[in-house]
Amino acid sequence: MRKASTIKIGKKLQAIRKSNGYTQEKLAEKIEVSVRYISDVEQDRAKPSYEVLIRICNIFKISLDQVFSEYLTITGNKALAYPLAGYEKLSEADKKTIEHLIMYFNKESVS
Repeated sequence: MRKASTIKIGKKLQAIRKSNGYTQEKLAEKIEVSVRYISDVEQDRAKPSYEVLIRICNIFKISLDQVFSEYLTITGNKALAYPLAGYEKLSEADKKTIEHLIMYFNKESVS
């Protein structure tokens, strides 16, 4: 675990934002901050307030432990598959396709 003074979550927040199809402008508008602030946070030039972090988590339906996962010492599965973060937004047909692919690949790995 890193020292508390070296916690940097900017790149993770950027990955979460992008995986959900948000621009910095759209996120800034949704959480009522400036685009400059979002940029500064993502470049680790500024630290987001608790209020901003909670707004971001609520918008993207994630928990704070997903943002800070690499700094936590919990033993569970800490990683979030960001490419799947937009799964809820897919059509039912696309969700079914993904479910079938997962079942297929799981079956292949058992063989």
